[in-house]
This record gives sequence, C-alpha cells and structure tokens, in this order.
Amino acid sequence: RAPVLASVCPRQRFVRLRAANRKQGGTLSAAFPCDDFTPSRKGMRHAVTTRAASDGTAAPSSAPPSSSTYKKIVEGMNTLFPVWTALAAVSGLVAPTMYTSWMTNDLFVNGLALIMLTMGVTLTFDDMKATLKKPLPVLFNFACCYLLMPVLAYSIGVFCGLPSAYLAGIVLVGSINGGQASNLCTYVARGDVALSVAMTTVTTFGCIAMTPLIAKLVLGTIVGVDALGIAKSTVQVVLLPIIVGLLLNQYAPKAGRAIAEHSPAVGLVVFITLVGASVAGCASAILDAGWSLQWPLIFLHAIGGILGYFGARGMRLSEKVSRTVAIETAMKSSGFAFILAAKHFTDYSVRVPAAVSVIWMSIVGSLLAVAWRYMPVPQENAANNNTSTPGTSTTNNKV
Repeated sequence: RAPVLASVCPRQRFVRLRAANRKQGGTLSAAFPCDDFTPSRKGMRHAVTTRAASDGTAAPSSAPPSSSTYKKIVEGMNTLFPVWTALAAVSGLVAPTMYTSWMTNDLFVNGLALIMLTMGVTLTFDDMKATLKKPLPVLFNFACCYLLMPVLAYSIGVFCGLPSAYLAGIVLVGSINGGQASNLCTYVARGDVALSVAMTTVTTFGCIAMTPLIAKLVLGTIVGVDALGIAKSTVQVVLLPIIVGLLLNQYAPKAGRAIAEHSPAVGLVVFITLVGASVAGCASAILDAGWSLQWPLIFLHAIGGILGYFGARGMRLSEKVSRTVAIETAMKSSGFAFILAAKHFTDYSVRVPAAVSVIWMSIVGSLLAVAWRYMPVPQENAANNNTSTPGTSTTNNKV
C-alpha cells in the first residue's frame, strides 16, 4: 500500500489506514496525529473540510466576499437617478465646457450603444419568445409609442406655436423608442418590471423602422431630414449592441453575467454623463428659449403617461400593467433623439427639444413612480391579470 498512498495527503492516508485497520479488527486511534508531521496545504484544506462536515459547521469558502453591499450601493444610486439627472442638467447649463471640451458625437454614439449593450446582456431568446405569449399589453404600448405620442407631440407643438425646428424636435422625441430608465421607474411604481423590459425591447427594435418612417412622413415637409441616415444610425446604436448582448447570453453566459453584474452602475454613469452632454451642447439655446420650450415637453411626457394609463385601464388591463404602460409611454429615449437630430437634421435647433426632454422625461417618470409607490396595487387585479413575461431579468435594466 505504501506506493499507492505515497501521493495522498497525510490526512487521507491516515483515514485509509484506519479504515483498513478496523476491517482487520484493529484499534487504531481515531485521533488525527497532527504532531507527527506537517500537512501540506491540500491536506489542511481536506482536514478542515472533513472536520467541519463532522461538526455540522460550514467549511470556509474560497469564493470571493459577497457582493451584496455593492449591489445595495448601486441600487441606492439608481433609485436617486432623477437627482443625478437634475445635477447633470444643471452642470451642463452652468458649465457647458465640462462636457463640450471632450464629448464628441462619436463618443456620444458609443455611450448610447453601451447603454443598449447593458440592456441586451440581461435578455435571452427565451424572453423574446415569452413576450409573444401575452402580446396585448406590448402591442398597446407599441401603439402608444409610435401613434399616440407622435400625434400628441405634433398637436402640442402646434398649439404652443413652436417654431418649425422646435416642432420637428418635439415630434422626433415623440417618435423615438421607450427609454431604459423606465424599467427602474416601473419597479418603484410597483408595476410589472418584466413586462416593462419586454415593452422597452419591442419599441427599441421597432424604432428601426418606425422612427425613420415618421420622420420622413411628418417632418420631411417641415425641415430637412435624412431618413435613411436615421435608419442606419438606429441599426448601429440600437440593434447591433442588443444582438451582441443576446449572443453573449446564449453562447458565452459567463461573460454575459459578468457584464450584467456591473451594467446598472455603468448604465447610470453613462446615462447621467450623456444628460449633461446633451444639455451642454444646447445650453445657450435652452436658456434663450426659456419656459416657452420647457412647457411643451412637460406636457408631452405628463399627458402621454396619463393617456397611456387610462387607455390601458379602458382595455381592462390590470392596475399593475396600466402603471407599466403609463411609465413606458411617458419616458422616451431622449438621448437617442438628440443624437439623431444632431446627425441627420440640417437645422441645429432640432436637437434642442431633445436635450430639454432628457430632463423632463426623467422628472415626470420619477414623479409618477413615487406617487404610485404609495398607492397599493389591488390584489385581485394583480392576481387576475398577471402579464409578467417569464424569464425576463428584473434587476439589471435600471438605466
């Protein structure tokens, strides 16, 4: 037995010898003779694990410390995202050179693509399939996003007498996809977070066709617009990053999980940076326009959310789903609208409403969420009209 046991750690050798001795009727001591040798590291780990198992106590873990503290910090920071948004907007107005000195259009586009990637790594192909099982809320939200909001934006702009460039800008905001920050506000409002993620995903894919189409049909007669360029940018900024995230989850799940773990923090930092850059790029125009431009954007997001909520209730959707539809309708991807306006509209002023919308979209969505936070969801509605999308992540799409 000596050759066989020579490569075994001391404690393993002792245990085997003791077992063989007992079979032969021997009385080898049950004590581990630690004084006779210095065990190897492997032997020490084996001894501690074996002793812990016999004691009923937990063995020391070689895993890294728990990340619960990190997650709590990130969750707290995300909950305060309206505050960070307001601070970023103020800094962009007061000191625009903080952003304009280094933020280029290419960096802005890359930042938006990074936000889309952080969204994509939280999704799977099964999530996409599950969305099709209960399509009514998703389809209704799609109609609110690309029918209700563009019409509402155009009506408000005409009613408020906005100049043609500002009118084009507010319609562009109304024609863009839902914003990723809506997922966090839905969580705060006690809405259906999984459904919110599904709605954001569907409208994000939908903007590839709908936003250029609306821009060409509605805005082409108001200001110069490059509809083909909008479609190309949408594919580059929206479609490709989300597909990369989905493929990572499908074929490299470890890499996908590693990215998803940090996506809330990364998304928040990138989001507030883009808010400040959007405002800084139009700081003088925003200040010159004053409240005559602020009010139309406030009305757009607030009225859109209210109509989305009561429209969903009129279709007999549950309270939980109706809150989700309202927030998804009110909150738009204004940063994406800003970069589209900057790259594909000949008039500089078209981007100004998008920069203003970045601020009020976050504030209106947050106010709705906080108000609903203190209004309990009727249990019978939540139970009878559960439209959650199975398998969709609810923790990583905070921005």
